[in-house]
Amino acid sequence: MTTNTYLVIGASSGIAKAVIAELIAQHTAQQLPANIICISRGKLDIAVVDNQLITLQSITCDYHPASIDSVCQQLQRFRDTIVRVFICNGVLHKNAAEQPDANLNLPQHHNIAPEKRIEDIDAEALKWLFEANSITPMMWLKYLTPLLSSNANAEKCVVSVLSARVGSISDNQLGGWYGYRASKAALNMLIKTTAIEYARRLKHVKLIAFHPGTTDTPLSQPFQANVPKGKLFTPEFVAKQLITIADQSDVDGAASFVDWAGKSITW
Repeated sequence: MTTNTYLVIGASSGIAKAVIAELIAQHTAQQLPANIICISRGKLDIAVVDNQLITLQSITCDYHPASIDSVCQQLQRFRDTIVRVFICNGVLHKNAAEQPDANLNLPQHHNIAPEKRIEDIDAEALKWLFEANSITPMMWLKYLTPLLSSNANAEKCVVSVLSARVGSISDNQLGGWYGYRASKAALNMLIKTTAIEYARRLKHVKLIAFHPGTTDTPLSQPFQANVPKGKLFTPEFVAKQLITIADQSDVDGAASFVDWAGKSITW
């Protein structure tokens, strides 16, 4: 029996860690083997799995395109066994105390926060947001494509990418948050366009842009004060919802933009 492979990219995020834990729990409970490959920018502390069913592997990648290509070359031995991909990269804000991104010309004192008015827009911050939220996920889609079987009869493969409801152009009623909105809208267009090509080339692959809702992670912490009661979700809850939605999705030749409850969001 072929062992299914699961890729979790951006594996150091709160949602990604919960996805990894849920995959391990489900496969252990069902006594099903799995390869779970966790990819992150830094060294990832992941619990050792004390059974013979799960192969858990951690890979470090700096997310430069050449590095992403190199990692995908390393994954060639898993070609045709990949059934789920979870791309969990994403940024919203940056505190000046954090280490600046080496890819961008951001000084040490540079704060990045969602813009409240047009005067707050900063060119370097926009570049940082687009690099993380749009370009990096798309580079993963590009270099993973050869690893996904072109056999139309292959087992369903679902690629889920963390997006955000604020990336919906038609749903934007409040304005503000220029960079985050635009970078997620760009991501959505890239996903939608990729799905059109995959409908011709990779007929067993389904692409999902997933809005997790407000999740209790460092990304949302500065903005949790006004979250309605019951709408601040744990990473564990979101991970279970995401995995369930991926499992239940049909391969229909189109991308889906859905929220944590599986409800469609307008592009």
